[in-house]
Amino acid sequence: MGPRTNDSEDRSAESGESAGIGSGASAGSSGLVAQFPAPLNGAAEPEAESDERVAAVRRVAAAGRRWHLGRMTGLAALLAVALTGGSIAYGAIRDGNTTTVSAAPSALSPALLSSGNIDASILSLQAHLKAQPRDFGSWAGLGLAYVEQARTKGDPSRYPQADKALKRSLDLKPGNEQAVTGQAALAAARHDFKDALKYADQVLKENPYSSNGLSSRIDALVELGRYADASKAADTADSRRPGIPVFTRYAYVHELRGDVKTARRVLEQALGTASTPGDISYVAFQLGQLAWNQGDYKTALTYYARALAADDNYLPALEGRARAEYASGDKAAGLRSMEQLVARYPLPQPLVELGEMYEDRGADGDKAKARDQYALVDAWIALARANGVNADLDTALAAADHGDKAAALRAARAEWARRHTVHTADALAWALHVGGKDEEALPYARQATATGYRNASFLYHRGMIERATGHMKDARASLKAALKLNPGFSPLGAGEARKALKDLEAAK
Repeated sequence: MGPRTNDSEDRSAESGESAGIGSGASAGSSGLVAQFPAPLNGAAEPEAESDERVAAVRRVAAAGRRWHLGRMTGLAALLAVALTGGSIAYGAIRDGNTTTVSAAPSALSPALLSSGNIDASILSLQAHLKAQPRDFGSWAGLGLAYVEQARTKGDPSRYPQADKALKRSLDLKPGNEQAVTGQAALAAARHDFKDALKYADQVLKENPYSSNGLSSRIDALVELGRYADASKAADTADSRRPGIPVFTRYAYVHELRGDVKTARRVLEQALGTASTPGDISYVAFQLGQLAWNQGDYKTALTYYARALAADDNYLPALEGRARAEYASGDKAAGLRSMEQLVARYPLPQPLVELGEMYEDRGADGDKAKARDQYALVDAWIALARANGVNADLDTALAAADHGDKAAALRAARAEWARRHTVHTADALAWALHVGGKDEEALPYARQATATGYRNASFLYHRGMIERATGHMKDARASLKAALKLNPGFSPLGAGEARKALKDLEAAK
């Protein structure tokens, strides 16, 4: 539920910033704080296209040599098509789902996006900068636009271009707020959350009321696993610049500690204040995700539909709808929806989900289709890494179940060394488990569930590890809890959980 991209001050102003979201809040209120429970204890000249993009796709093909050459050639071509067409929102919706598209509104100003076409906005900035090459503000705007383009096209090859444009802006005017804001957005997009926090703090030192800085700081603290600090940062942000960007983050830090009631109430009130299509689709999707996590598929589908009514091409809601259709028993509709989505937007999380749907059907032809989806996940990760994105969590999550188990464990250990979140704890626990290191895995599985965050996958992983380590009573409790919370949490995992629980019950 916690968005991972930055929301602009202008965008926030359109989203009811003048008052807190709590009942009876007024323009002079401090927002949510008093109304909810205590918080959790040398740049290149601009150009429309870049040779880096072509080179990156070639590196993807090279990275996939362990697959049959003919199959990989087709997959690399599909990836290249995906990166040059369509409009997808790349960026993490929440920790642990880092390759799913972001639900957050754009980090750019409404003026820059007035055409509704980020490509056209970039071309306009490029033309302006050829005439006015010392306009530091436009260089910063171009850098932010490249980050946004990577987010909306799933194209990590834009990140080096963003970096160059932001550095050019800072060369022209050191420390300017817009460029540092862009650096925070770029660092977060590349999953360098320590630098994202550093840049957010730098922005706030100059402008304590920057919506971008306040929002980026919350995001970075959450991604670093500093949940108590993130909650305090959300309180501070709410007192300074209340609005939808803050409210959704406030809801997420409560969800992380298991306070679903507060998270839902905040999001429902945020949706009531949303007025633009972007904000409506954004908040409605967050409510859909919250319902999905609790296994309430009917409510989830209702909110996904509301998000799509505001923006019928809103990828997070399209993905959520496909997942909820499948989990609710309409597997044909869910599979069809996910196939349509992946045909246009082959990003890792939808690819894994589609692969598991194919595997769930069990036919040999479907298993081959599933392998193709997993191969393309690996290709995307290679492309992301080639452009400076830390993809260790993505690798650990995908490879543990559908790839190189040793690589999954290496990646999970590397990510845990950088940050201690519930999601990295879960990923490390599961990578250790599939690698046969269950005794080492158990403490991490317990840590992943220690905050009270209600996540069926975490409970499933914990239950399977408890079973493997001989904690049979605990295993039964964890597996029952996972299936009670969200009985369709995974096309494959839910079935494995039921089978394991049946075996445990029979052995009593």
